[in-house]
Amino acid sequence: MMRLALLGPANSIHLQRWAAALADRGLAVCVISQHRCERSLLPSAADVVWLPHVGTIGYFGNAPRLRQALSAWRPDLLNVHYASGYGTTATLSGFRPTLLSVWGSDVYDFPYESAFKGWLLRRNLRSATALASTSVAMAAQVRRLTPERNDVAVTPFGVELSVFAPSEGRRVAGRITIGTVKSLAKTYGIDLLLRAFAGLTRDAELRALPFELRLLVVGGGPERERLETLARELGIPRSTEFVGAVAHVDVPLWLNRLEIYCAPSRQESFGVAVIEASACGLPVVVSDVGGLPEVVRDGETGIVVGCEDVAALQAALKRLVLDESLRRSMGLAGRSLVERRFAWDVCVDRMLAAYEAVLAQKPAKSIRARS
Repeated sequence: MMRLALLGPANSIHLQRWAAALADRGLAVCVISQHRCERSLLPSAADVVWLPHVGTIGYFGNAPRLRQALSAWRPDLLNVHYASGYGTTATLSGFRPTLLSVWGSDVYDFPYESAFKGWLLRRNLRSATALASTSVAMAAQVRRLTPERNDVAVTPFGVELSVFAPSEGRRVAGRITIGTVKSLAKTYGIDLLLRAFAGLTRDAELRALPFELRLLVVGGGPERERLETLARELGIPRSTEFVGAVAHVDVPLWLNRLEIYCAPSRQESFGVAVIEASACGLPVVVSDVGGLPEVVRDGETGIVVGCEDVAALQAALKRLVLDESLRRSMGLAGRSLVERRFAWDVCVDRMLAAYEAVLAQKPAKSIRARS
C-alpha cells in the first residue's frame, strides 16, 4: 500500500476531493495543512496533521513541524499542492520524494510580484522531485519559469459525472438564462459578461422574441458590490440575479437552471467550472486564455472568443440564444468530451500514474532542512 502525504489547503474542495479519491483507491493518506476545515470534510480513514502557524509566516515557520510529522508518518511520497506557500514549507522540510502540484496564481502571479518571490518560487520548483499541473497551458508556464524542468505531468481536476449531469426540471418556461458560477474577482471577467448581456437586452432582434432573457451570477467575492453597481448602471438590475457563494454540492442545481454557461476570464489556469457546466449538458462561451481552450472545442462544445472582446462575447451569446438546436448539440458534445477526458476516475488514474513515475525514480528520502 502506497503511503501518501498531502500537503496543501485542507479547506479547499479540490484538496478534499483528491484526499477522498486517493483514500478510496486504497492509499494510506495523511493530510497536512495550516488551513483547517471540519474533520468530516476529509476521509475518515485519513490521518490529519494541523500545522501550528498560519498566514505567510506559517509557510516558513511550519517547516520543523512538517519535518517532524513526515519523520513520524514515513510516507512514500509527499504531494505538495500550491508551489508558492506550501511549496516553501516542503522545500524547507527537505523531504524527498516530492511531487509539487501547481494551481494557478502561484505560477502566474506570485513570481512577478517581487524579485524575492520570483526567486522563492523558482527555488521551490527546482527543489521538487517532480512537478504536476492541472493544464497543458500551466505546464508551459512552469517551463517558462524553470526551462530545465521537463517533468511536468498534467493532472487535471475532474468531474463526478453522476453528480454533474443534465437536469432540465429546474429551468423556467419562456425564459433563457445565461450564467456563470465563479468567484467574483476581476480575473474572471464577470464585468465583461454584464456588458455583453446588457447589449443583448438592447438588441432589437432578441427583444422581438417571445421569451425573457435572464442573467444568473453565482458566487461570492471582492467584486460583488462593484458588479452590482455596474449592473444598475447598465440598466439590467431586474434581469440579473446575484446569488452569492454556494456550497460545491449545490453547484449542479444552479448550473441546471441555465441554458448557456459563460466564462469570459482574463486569466484561467484550467477551467474546472467550465467542465462542470459541460458535464451538465450546457453549451459554453469562454475566452481564449490559459487552460480554457483545452476544455472547450470551439464550434463543437462551445464558442471561444478573444479575451476582453465584449462585442465577440455578445455575438457568441446571441448566436446561442437564437439557435436552440445549436445549444442542444453543443451541450451533448460537451458532456461527451467530459466523459472521455475529464471524468473523475480518469483524472485520478492520471494522478496515480504521476505518483508511480516519481517513485520509479527511487530518490533517497531526506528530512534534513535545506539552507
